[in-house]
Amino acid sequence: MRTEIVVMDMAGTTVADDGLVVAAFTEAVRTLGITPDHERFPAMMDHVLATMGESKLTVFRALFEGDEELARSANAAFEDAYADLVDDGRCEALPGAAETITALQERGLRVALTTGFAPRTRDAILAALGWDGLVELALSPADVGGRGRPYPDLNLTALLRLGATDVRAVATVGDTAFDVLAGLSAGAGVVAGVLSGAHDRPTLQAAGAHHVIDAVSDLPPLLHLD
Repeated sequence: MRTEIVVMDMAGTTVADDGLVVAAFTEAVRTLGITPDHERFPAMMDHVLATMGESKLTVFRALFEGDEELARSANAAFEDAYADLVDDGRCEALPGAAETITALQERGLRVALTTGFAPRTRDAILAALGWDGLVELALSPADVGGRGRPYPDLNLTALLRLGATDVRAVATVGDTAFDVLAGLSAGAGVVAGVLSGAHDRPTLQAAGAHHVIDAVSDLPPLLHLD
């Protein structure tokens, strides 16, 4: 089936991470009294690294064992810290990302960006990159009822809003196992993992990626365009 829609992750896939998530997380938990030398910090950081790609609020809910108030406070502090990093100029596109998006659009495909960040952080990143008009649709978990990856909601919402004729006409690409699982659970015809971000080839393959590529610019040959 011909690919009609391509759903791309942001941080680590089309946008360079360069440790920003770790830095923002460190600042977020610091505001709650957990510094890097705190006994809980290493295990919390391990969880953050293992769940890259998941909704950040969901991650904080797990870290604070369901304490909704603490989770929301930590998530707000995370978003503030990440926004400050973006404002400081520590945000750039990965090589070839914008060009790949444009090339796919020129071939008649529709492209959506998805992220585990809150909408205000997502939009700040897009503005910093000058990508406000680059894609038709950018989605966060808050836009789809709150469930982020590994659930299929982001991908299926992109399908519904952009009008694909079949789930198999959707292709997804992301740098984490959660991106891969979300693509598979949505029934996407092409599910690619990319090595430009958080997870390595064995992790992406173990999650079930149909393909593992070095960069998002390697995606177009994998799509069904004829």
